[in-house]
Amino acid sequence: MKGDERRQKIIEAMKSRPDPLSGAALARMLGVSRQVIVQDMALLRVAGVHILSTNRGYLLQQTHNPACCRIFKVRHSDDTTRDELNTIVDRGGTVVNVIVSHRVYGRIEVPLNVCSRKKVDDFMQAIRSGKSSLLKNVTSGYHYHRVEAESGEVLDQIEDELIRKNYLIEVVDKI
Repeated sequence: MKGDERRQKIIEAMKSRPDPLSGAALARMLGVSRQVIVQDMALLRVAGVHILSTNRGYLLQQTHNPACCRIFKVRHSDDTTRDELNTIVDRGGTVVNVIVSHRVYGRIEVPLNVCSRKKVDDFMQAIRSGKSSLLKNVTSGYHYHRVEAESGEVLDQIEDELIRKNYLIEVVDKI
């Protein structure tokens, strides 16, 4: 199988799954090494395919409606992380990413794509496992989330609830 054909199969495989697909699974599926998959991912990105790398594998980035997106600057304790995320997803939002603005390293952005309580639970379990700590902790708890929803009204409800719970510092961008 030629590289172009293999890369097309990678895209098709990722389109058919809502969850991330590991490099090892793709390698087995296509009969190549994991390193070949890594190289294919780099080539696909250069070609303009939006691929997210997560701790569980590769995921095609969904096209988003920019009219229904806000960036919230928030701050809360580690103990309220689950509540913050559930506040957003329970009202119909998707936490697309987490961003911190570090004074030395600059902007650090990591995809989350948390859109349900199940995904919140999975995320919190990964944090509790001790593999890593919350990114917000490198900036004294201050961080940003890009949140998407079906409508501006849903984002307004999320914003109101984040204010009520004293998590919201400011709305940085209404897109």
